[in-house]
Amino acid sequence: MKAPDEHFKQVISHAKEYGFIFQSSEIYDGLSAVYDYGQLGVQLKNNIRQYWWQAMTRLNENIVGIDAAILMHPTTWKASGHVDAFNDPLIDNKDSKKRYRADVLIEDHCAKLEAKIDKEVKKAEKRFGDAFDKEQFLATNARVLELTQRSKEILSRMAQSLEKEDLADVKALIEELGIVCPVSGSKNWTEVKQFNLMFGTKLGASAESATDLYLRPETAQGIFVNFLNVQKSGRMKIPFGIAQTGKAFRNEIVARQFIFRMREFEQMEMQFFIAPGTQKQWYEHWKEARLKWHLSLGMGEDNYRFHDHEKLAHYADAAADIEFAFPFGFKELEGIHSRTDFDLSRHEEFSGKKLQYFDPEMKESYVPYVVETSIGLDRMFLAILSKSLVEEELDGSSRTVMRIPAVLAPLKAAVLPLVKKDRLPDLAKEIIDTLKFEFEVAYDEKDAVGRRYRRQDAIGTPFCITVDHQSLEDRTVTIRHRDSMEQDRIAIDALAGLLREETAMSNWLKRIEL
Repeated sequence: MKAPDEHFKQVISHAKEYGFIFQSSEIYDGLSAVYDYGQLGVQLKNNIRQYWWQAMTRLNENIVGIDAAILMHPTTWKASGHVDAFNDPLIDNKDSKKRYRADVLIEDHCAKLEAKIDKEVKKAEKRFGDAFDKEQFLATNARVLELTQRSKEILSRMAQSLEKEDLADVKALIEELGIVCPVSGSKNWTEVKQFNLMFGTKLGASAESATDLYLRPETAQGIFVNFLNVQKSGRMKIPFGIAQTGKAFRNEIVARQFIFRMREFEQMEMQFFIAPGTQKQWYEHWKEARLKWHLSLGMGEDNYRFHDHEKLAHYADAAADIEFAFPFGFKELEGIHSRTDFDLSRHEEFSGKKLQYFDPEMKESYVPYVVETSIGLDRMFLAILSKSLVEEELDGSSRTVMRIPAVLAPLKAAVLPLVKKDRLPDLAKEIIDTLKFEFEVAYDEKDAVGRRYRRQDAIGTPFCITVDHQSLEDRTVTIRHRDSMEQDRIAIDALAGLLREETAMSNWLKRIEL
């Protein structure tokens, strides 16, 4: 098994080699932290988006979708707090001239403490074997408890300092922990300063009359300002949700870790509008529902965990992240936030328009509370990519395989004529013409069939359908399963049913309901 850093490098290299992700405008040396999705990447990305969208809008009768504009009235961002408070705490190293997010430096230090805990766990597993009780070990081992408490104290202090905007203490914490610049190795730090992350732009035909606008830093505000439009036109009753996917833009000074943190990215968000006083139960409901969605993809329960926020936004009364085990450690994949009535109240205040709901049961009007679920589509893409890429040792050889969940795989099947003659390509193309209306399928006739299998393994195609001479006689084909490499003989007429059973989104969505 490769070290996490080596595995991550392989993920990045593999993504480019096989057409998943390219550096944006690469022929001009590219832009930092801006990426393009290639021919396979766009298919995988579309499938992830659809799996989220259908889970939200089809499985929930009271959730509908919208697609709000990227450009919004500038007062929107004053009301939301982004103009005054959408900042990152940044610190420079005087020797390397590199800039870092101060909170990320501290979090990375704590991640090293977690790595030490994992090392202690692995040593104990090796020592005790089958008798090892991980939960008991984590709860009783003195060294583990010490490291856990130390990490908790550090993160708690950082959260409190950021909450109070005590940036001097954030720097003091970095110095006390002995954190060094990853490039220069020195501790020669500047003061910590706040930096606003919004991209500015202009609307208008001339510079003199142009209006200053922002590229939206999140998709949520488009939902909030359309609350009444959706509620009245759709005759929606509380509780109900509004879902949206779309691009957002943040001028990340410290963009890193491939597509994990980018300047142009895509979000999948749902804002759930509820009666005041019910937020706790709905917050717990959506924590459970969103974790079920992730687990339905079968990437392993151990790869997910909840992280409750030490530092709450001033408007929130609860917040948690679903973290995923990326190659560089557990990091945020999705956030669930109980936002109270802050958003609609602020837009009421700044717009002068009432954003209230008349509750026929309570016979009164109120500003609804909101529980939000927000997931980064690009981060979800990276989670799938990094967890799926595996190198397997076989009998005297190895194969690189992408174990992408079949429902998300860019191609569902590849049809391979055994040879390029004897009418086998004709039958193979006939099969494609039958399947293409329902499934993404590919045709490949180049090289020996074994090499073609390896090519499809490397891009995550769940099934390879081989057409041979027997196929001409009895209209059966060999179907090879990517993960097990087992092969079955199946009638051509049964192919669509098998692919539907294994890859159809409707069948996978049912797993969420179980």
